[in-house]
Amino acid sequence: QVQLVESGGGLVQPGGSLRLSCAASGFTLDYYAIGWFRQAPGKEREGVSCISSSDGSTYYADSVKGRFTISRDNAKNTVYLQMNSLKPEDTAVYYCAAGPPKYGGRATMTSADFGSWGQGTQVTVSS
Repeated sequence: QVQLVESGGGLVQPGGSLRLSCAASGFTLDYYAIGWFRQAPGKEREGVSCISSSDGSTYYADSVKGRFTISRDNAKNTVYLQMNSLKPEDTAVYYCAAGPPKYGGRATMTSADFGSWGQGTQVTVSS
């Protein structure tokens, strides 16, 4: 069964950090770009970051540039999202999904281009 599983969410104070993990089972991440999306209550799903499969090119939404870092460890079949300097507006459910191999080099992210969505992990930034 092809599946992505997110973990690492939680409650953190503003200015704090979290590292999210996206682990694959049933398939190899090597051939896919992996994207992180988030959805806050009452808002549309937003593309946050993406990393390509081959050259490691990356995409970041303007709202997270300089604060979030995406990386992948193909040996562990896992992609990570390091989130620093968290803000209350980062509060959302975070999802990972698989996309076309070179997607990280694009200027935008569209959820319709991704599949094999995980179940999501809640990130809450609050004092």
